[in-house]
Amino acid sequence: MSEVLHRVDGQVMHLTLNRPEVLNALTPGQRDLLIGLLGRASADPEVRAVVLTGTGRGFCAGADLRGGAADGERVAGDVARTIRLGAQRLIAAVLDCEKPVIAAVNGTAAGLGAHLALACDLVLAAESARFIEVFVRRGLVPDGGGAYLLTRLLGPQRAKELMFFGDALTAPDAERLGLVNRVVADGELDKTAREWAARLATGPTRALALTKQLVNASLDSDRATAFAAEATAQEINMTTADAREGVASFVARRSPEYRGR
Repeated sequence: MSEVLHRVDGQVMHLTLNRPEVLNALTPGQRDLLIGLLGRASADPEVRAVVLTGTGRGFCAGADLRGGAADGERVAGDVARTIRLGAQRLIAAVLDCEKPVIAAVNGTAAGLGAHLALACDLVLAAESARFIEVFVRRGLVPDGGGAYLLTRLLGPQRAKELMFFGDALTAPDAERLGLVNRVVADGELDKTAREWAARLATGPTRALALTKQLVNASLDSDRATAFAAEATAQEINMTTADAREGVASFVARRSPEYRGR
C-alpha cells in the first residue's frame, strides 16, 4: 500500500500518512511525495482545500532516522543540504500551498511531525493527540522550521520552554496556548475536518490564497511593506470571477456561489 494515501473528493484533497506501525515517521520518499502532492493541489483548479492526517495512533512521529549515514561518513555541508532540501522544503510546501491546508492531528505529532501540523493553516486535534518537541531528548537542534514557527505562534519564552524541555503537550494545552484551533473527541475528528474542508472548498479560493499569503508574510514585514502587499493582493483579487460574484450577491441580497476562479 502507498505510504501516503491521497484522493480528491468534493474538491478537497485528502492526504493521509500511512505507516501506522512507526507512528507515520516520515521517510525521504514519503516527504518528497507529500511535497509533490501539495504542489499539485496548488496548481489544480479542481482542488480547493487540503486535509492532512495520519492512520493509526500517530499523526507523524517526525523524520524516520533509521538508515541514515553512520558516524564518520558525513562531510561538511551534508547536514545543512539535507535539512534544506528535506524538512525545510516540506514545511515550505505547506506554507506556500495556494489552497488552505487543514491538519487533522489524530495522535502523536513529534519533531518534524509537530512542525508539519503547525505549518498548516488550521489545526484540528483529537483529544488524545500530543505535540512533542522531541529534538532535545535526542541531543538535536529543532529542524523543519520549528524555531521559526513556534516563536511566531507563541513568542520566544514559550517556544524555548517547549524546545528546551521536550515535554509532551496535550491537545487541550496546545489549544490553550493557541497552537490548535479546536480540540474534538477522537471519533469526531474526521467529521469535523471534512466539514471545515467543505466550507473552505466552497469559498473564494483565490481570495483565500491571497489572504494566506498576506498573513504568512505579515510577521516578517514592516508596515509599509505589509500595506503595499495588501493593496497588490486587492488589485489581483478584484480581477477574479469570485470577487465579482461576491459583490453582485451582496447587491442582490443572495448567497454567493463561488467557483474558485
